[in-house]
This record gives sequence, C-alpha cells and structure tokens, in this order.
Amino acid sequence: MTWHEDDSFWGDFYPAMYHKGRWEDAIDEATQVAGLLGLSRGDRILDICCGPGRHALNFARMGFQVVGIDRTATYVEIGRRRATEEGLEVEFIQDDVRVFRGDGRYDASVSMYTSFGYFENPDEDRRYLESVCRALKPGGRLAIDLSGKEVLARVFRDRNWTELEDDTVFLEERGIEGDWERIHNRWVLIREGTRIERRFSIRIYSGSELKSLMLESGFGTVDLYGTLDGKPYDLAARRLVAVGRRGANG
Repeated sequence: MTWHEDDSFWGDFYPAMYHKGRWEDAIDEATQVAGLLGLSRGDRILDICCGPGRHALNFARMGFQVVGIDRTATYVEIGRRRATEEGLEVEFIQDDVRVFRGDGRYDASVSMYTSFGYFENPDEDRRYLESVCRALKPGGRLAIDLSGKEVLARVFRDRNWTELEDDTVFLEERGIEGDWERIHNRWVLIREGTRIERRFSIRIYSGSELKSLMLESGFGTVDLYGTLDGKPYDLAARRLVAVGRRGANG
C-alpha cells in the first residue's frame, strides 16, 4: 500500500493539514478560484481530492452545485456531516479520481492544496488529468493549485515546525530527489505525548511541464498563474495555478 492509499496517514495528520487556520483560509481561496474560473451561481463544480470539504462547503455557500470526491472514507464522512449540520447540498463521493466517471457534466473542477503528483508512475498523473477532462463539459475549466518547481527553488526551506492547537507540534523536513523530479517529505506530529512519523514523496512540476501534460491530456488551452486570484506566474509567484479549458473534442 502506498502512503496516499493509507487512511491512517490522513487520519494521523488531520490536525496538521486541517487546523482552524486552514479552514478559515479556504473561505478566501474558494472565492478567488471561483473568480479565476469565471463561475456563475448555479454552476456545477467537481472538487477533486476534496478532503473533509474545506473548499466544497464554501462553494456550496456561494450558490454552486458541488460534488466532492476523495478516496479517504473518513474525510468523506466528515464532509457529509458538516454539510448536513449546515443544511448545505454537497454530494461527497468516495472514489479514485483516475476511474471516476463524470461524463461531461461539470462546468468546472478544482484540485486544491497540492493534491496532484502523488503517484510513483507519472502515467498515473496523466490518467488523473484525462479523467477530470472527461468529467467537464466542452469548454469546462480545471484549476490545479500546486507548489511549482520555480516557486520551490526560490522559497525552499529544508525544515520548519509549527505549534498547533492543544500544544500539538508539527515538524516538516524536505529534500529534493533526482533532477528536481520529486520532493521527499518527513513529517513528525507530537500530540498528547504521542509521536507519529511518516515519510513520503510527491512528484513536482514546473509551469511548462504541467502545461504540456494538461494539453496532452485533452485540454485545449492552459493558462498559468502565480496566485489563486490570477496574478502572473513570475518571480513573485506564490503558487503554480494552472487553468485548463476542455476543448470541443477533449
């Protein structure tokens, strides 16, 4: 079993990935990406690797029809529970994006918070993109939010630690593998006297590499941005945000 297929990984590190600040950040992030994609109230949105619904729930509050897909059962259940508590209509589905059948029903899709590049074989990244492309209507848009190679090279830190709620401490260590092909991560979480450690790696992409892969996967056009609100992908970029539009024959 690979790290991203292990539900215990996502459960163990939930406090680090989905602390209060991250939920608060998602409000502005959802607003910005909706503007970047030019969405209109009532549009149908597919949130890929939605986790517990940080962005999906905000999209629903904004008046969109939302479907969130994630392979982690616990996260899907959290999303469903939160939607029910707020009276929001969000459909959360437990599935693997590579085999998900969207059948051209969606106006837009989002992949937020570096939810791409998990697979050892780069062909699986292509399957991911091809599946999302097929789920979109002709002219539908996908926004992928990543840490691009160009950004990583400028701001890279090999170690940092964060104090979270309830005296939880989160340590992150990073290193570059190969010829800037992947980033290796060591995560340590210390909480209530318990220490949890995991190691994993993610494939990283430059702007041109991601754009080429998206074009090869059925998108007719791809534009790159450095922020979710559409600033250029330049030396001041904070993220790599790629927006692909499905072609008429994609």
